Amino acid sequence: MTISHTHSADVLVVGWGLAGLVAASEAAAAGRSVVIVDQESRPNLGGQAFWSFGGLLFIDSPEQRRMGISDSYDLARQDWFATAGFDREEDHWPRQWAEAYLQFAHTEKRAWLREKGVGFFPVVGWAERGGYTATGPGNSVPRFHITWGTGPGIVAPFQADVEAGEAASRITILPRHKVTVLTTVDGTVVGASGDILAPSGAARGAATSREVVGAFSVSASATIVSSGGIGGNHDLVRAQWPTRLGTAPEKMISGVPAFVDGSMQPVTQTAGARLINGDRMWHYVEGIQNWNPIWPDHGIRILPGPSSIWLDATGRRLPVPLFPGFDTLGTLEHLRTTGHDHSWFVLSRAIVEKEFTLSGSEQNPDLTGKNVPLLVKSRLGKGAAGPVQAFLDHGADFVVRDDLDSLIDGMRALPGGDVLDGHRVRLEVEARDREMDNDFTKDAQVAMLRSARSYRGDRLVRTATPHKILDPKSGPLIAVKLHILTRKSLGGIETDLSGRALGADGRPVPGLYAAGEASGFGGGGVHGYRALEGTFLGGCLFSGRVAGRAAAAAV
Repeated sequence: MTISHTHSADVLVVGWGLAGLVAASEAAAAGRSVVIVDQESRPNLGGQAFWSFGGLLFIDSPEQRRMGISDSYDLARQDWFATAGFDREEDHWPRQWAEAYLQFAHTEKRAWLREKGVGFFPVVGWAERGGYTATGPGNSVPRFHITWGTGPGIVAPFQADVEAGEAASRITILPRHKVTVLTTVDGTVVGASGDILAPSGAARGAATSREVVGAFSVSASATIVSSGGIGGNHDLVRAQWPTRLGTAPEKMISGVPAFVDGSMQPVTQTAGARLINGDRMWHYVEGIQNWNPIWPDHGIRILPGPSSIWLDATGRRLPVPLFPGFDTLGTLEHLRTTGHDHSWFVLSRAIVEKEFTLSGSEQNPDLTGKNVPLLVKSRLGKGAAGPVQAFLDHGADFVVRDDLDSLIDGMRALPGGDVLDGHRVRLEVEARDREMDNDFTKDAQVAMLRSARSYRGDRLVRTATPHKILDPKSGPLIAVKLHILTRKSLGGIETDLSGRALGADGRPVPGLYAAGEASGFGGGGVHGYRALEGTFLGGCLFSGRVAGRAAAAAV
């Protein structure tokens, strides 16, 4: 028998990822009653953010200054807008959100998080280094601040706020509630209805059933959609794949759980909201198959230092400046022209020990567990970090050999390896190694990695001492087969600076708000075409705060 439940609140929040938790906590702090619904089971509270590395962009932070980094709002704005490449009429609100977010990242963002007990790893990372001119895409300086506690550390204070609100009967949390309709009356959104799904005992992140056991409805004066992106839905990713990035890959792996499915997109659109910039997306090209998967097609991203040789599927070295960690989307665009869905890193044991970090809270037990002795051992000690060593031992995409001929044979033995030209691989590796005989070089990557070591943070934990890949003292040799890893939607529900969802006529849809990845992290695409990294969690924090406060003020 179908069971129906009804609920009411001042504010309804659809989706309990980071943006939803922030929005709910802000609305409750303003004295409003809140209902939170999500299609997953309670252990998944915090959504995708829980699994993140916890990177946040700050501008001119104490951590930057202690590392000798000179940053400024003007420099960060230069980098953001050069990277975003805003060029559409639909970029009206994304531009304004970018300005507002940069001000937030420069001023109160860090202090606000510190007040909530969030701390940060002292070494600032340098992601998306660009490699073009000063007016090209990329970060001019390191800005990637790692949360002490990674993703769980950034989720924790907002989860605590929400659970305190639940204990005080101000917030109601409804797991396994999947919204199928945003309820409208005379064009005003007045809540939502949908399916109650069967209880699930699955572990956090694992796929769950969609068996329907009941129905529900929630009436609310304001509804905030914070349901995330589309990265777990490969069919939808392919449907929205932009022609500028070539043809969509036949094979991809998932950097997000299956619940990141985009199912609220048509629901929100039906209620009158406008979806924009759906062809803007952010997928990584350094994905590896997880040897110990949690969700379907579970992949992990390598966060590489700058030293590995990057080859396409046939063995040709990627062009300047497509080096590891320099230009994610530029590399993706180039690789889609090769006709193959994979590429390769070739490196030495010395490089993997110094430069390989794996994205994800579960892949960084030292930072996630706030374990200082383990951190010192894994980041500064001898040998590869434990999670990296596990991939060297068990990963399907890793080849470890003592000499180059054996390495090439191992690469060719992996699926798709038959297209690899072993002679080309040898040419590329030996030619690169010859460039190491002098302190000066014509090889741009060699020059860049030497430049990187002038930054104290890179020299300390992220960039290996320059050496020949084939030097036996730095061996054994390692090759890694790299896959395209789905991750973020850069477009979404168009919103104004109050987080109000906008309709096709540019006017707010009464009663409807959006936040987080569902809104393109603000405005329907605050990043434009490219992101500077450390800006996804930050976009969830900022847009969730804006929407929560605005919705509370409106009811």
